[in-house]
Amino acid sequence: MTIHKEGFKTLAITVLGCLSFSGLLWYFLGGDHLVTKIGLTIAALFFLIILQFFRHPIRTTKINAKHVIAPADGKVVVIERVTETEYFKDERIQVSIFMSPVNVHVNRNPMGGVVKYFQYHAGKYLVAWHPKSSTENERTTYVIENDGGTAILLRQIAGALAKRIKWYVKLGDRVAQGQEFGFIKFGSRVDVFLPLDAEIKVKLGDRPTGGETVIAVLK
Repeated sequence: MTIHKEGFKTLAITVLGCLSFSGLLWYFLGGDHLVTKIGLTIAALFFLIILQFFRHPIRTTKINAKHVIAPADGKVVVIERVTETEYFKDERIQVSIFMSPVNVHVNRNPMGGVVKYFQYHAGKYLVAWHPKSSTENERTTYVIENDGGTAILLRQIAGALAKRIKWYVKLGDRVAQGQEFGFIKFGSRVDVFLPLDAEIKVKLGDRPTGGETVIAVLK
């Protein structure tokens, strides 16, 4: 387990803030004062909460060209047939994984292939489970096409707390299955749009592990 690079600046600011807060309590009230002890406890807990946001566990992806791997940890909140209007402009199966603040926030490639499309969209910060969050929130749209010509679309979606979407891919890149492609600070949601003939391997309420759980099998 390591700390993700996206957390270094935030953690440094958090440490500075916690130390300053604790130092002021100690200076004005003394180390034995009940308020100081409570304040120190709160500062320590706050730091640990922020620290766990940026944990970066090692994941082992079993490479399989037919498998679509979960792009994130979290809870499956949507499995439905929808019309994807940005890139495919046809019907797809949408699988959405909601990342709560306690989940790992690293995003990983569900399959290997070439980046055929990438677009960042500025937008709102509706709660991630809002029906319009997929089309109105700040988001990225990312399409991977494998060597067999099958393409899937991923969408990183910011939420009410998650206002920092990071991505590490660009158009034309060749990416590996399970490889990290982005990060959403403080949780949110990742949508995956799959071909209609894909065999879905998860159900609503499941809690997949990013980079390891098979969420679908391609034909």
